[in-house]
Amino acid sequence: MALSDYLQKKPVIDTNRLRIRPMCAADVSALREWMPDKSIYTYWGKGPGKTDRNPELLFEKEEKSSKSFHLGIEEKSSAKVIGDIWVYLIEGNRMASVAIRLSQSCQGKGYGTEALSAMTDFCFLHTELQRLWTKVDVRNIASQKMLEKCGYRQEGLIRQGKMVNTWCDYYIYGKLNSDSK
Repeated sequence: MALSDYLQKKPVIDTNRLRIRPMCAADVSALREWMPDKSIYTYWGKGPGKTDRNPELLFEKEEKSSKSFHLGIEEKSSAKVIGDIWVYLIEGNRMASVAIRLSQSCQGKGYGTEALSAMTDFCFLHTELQRLWTKVDVRNIASQKMLEKCGYRQEGLIRQGKMVNTWCDYYIYGKLNSDSK
């Protein structure tokens, strides 16, 4: 399969405890529980935006076809969306950036590692992507540990670079499809 196979219909990925899937209007009440929480934006590069404060806005417009993914992370036991994950900034169908965030109450339970690992495996097994990368604030030790557990390598340090809307020091982490073999 290829990224172009997911232009309209986004994937659903199951793990032991999670389902990574497209979000829908029925998820708004769960999203309202955590998306506006300023604490999850400490290292995000910006505070909560308009759609973070009002998640119903995510579903007002018809989704445009795109090779990028923005999927919800559903905890199977509660059937609630507890986070979200992106694969975006796709270049030449070969390289993409990844990002993940989880509700404060679900952090530290291995959900991030489980979701990122599953998304990474999906990208390398079911698309032509060969490289995934991300930026992580140097102060965000938990995300660094999660990335390393998922096989991402610290590739460099950007000093006083711009991460979304914030100037800070951040690391570049990356993983190649060939790293998994």
